[in-house]
Amino acid sequence: MFRAFRWSVVVMLLSGVPAGAAEAKYVMKTVKAEPPKELKEPIRKLLAGESVQVLDPKGAVVCQLWFRKEVTANKATADQVKNGLSYRELDETTLLGAIQYASESTDYRKQKIKAGVYTLRLAFQPMDGDHMGVSAHQEFCLLVSAKLDGKPGEMDPKGLQELSTKSIGTSHPGVLMLFPYDKPQANPKLVSKANEHWVVNVKENVKVKDQKTAIGIGLTVVGHAE
Repeated sequence: MFRAFRWSVVVMLLSGVPAGAAEAKYVMKTVKAEPPKELKEPIRKLLAGESVQVLDPKGAVVCQLWFRKEVTANKATADQVKNGLSYRELDETTLLGAIQYASESTDYRKQKIKAGVYTLRLAFQPMDGDHMGVSAHQEFCLLVSAKLDGKPGEMDPKGLQELSTKSIGTSHPGVLMLFPYDKPQANPKLVSKANEHWVVNVKENVKVKDQKTAIGIGLTVVGHAE
């Protein structure tokens, strides 16, 4: 066993990989940054003045994220608030934030996403034969070009799909899968999930009628559907 261990160390040294080194990781940092001017002002003013930057293993910025200061969930019941809100207590198409890609990227379906600024709106996966079993979770953020999204309020889900499809120039909306984040912490965190998924976990404030609470958002920024 010890002989095998010595040989493994030799192989790693010869290949330039330190013994015990983990695979390269993405990292995250928060910075004071005003939302992009590409966003329409009614949307821009709803976003926080702090962003989350995700950097690749080489230190290049993959994307920068801004989240809402507060969202509303007036349909949520007292028990749902007490037990912790899920995405389903929010209205579909709710504006959750915005994302800026520094260079061309890909969405959860490996569709090409051009560099630029997009809003992030909540969407639920259609329960039909075309979508069953294609992802671990059925909640997503749809990407909409900042040029095409001017009003922060909810919209018709079909209209959102059409706007997102138009925004990325394909036959399918641009999508980023949402992981559950049941116990949100005060500070954002980048976590590694199975199958090379990297997820930004953030806490977003929620107003439910006259109550103040929060919801956890787990946005996949790196990773694709199988």
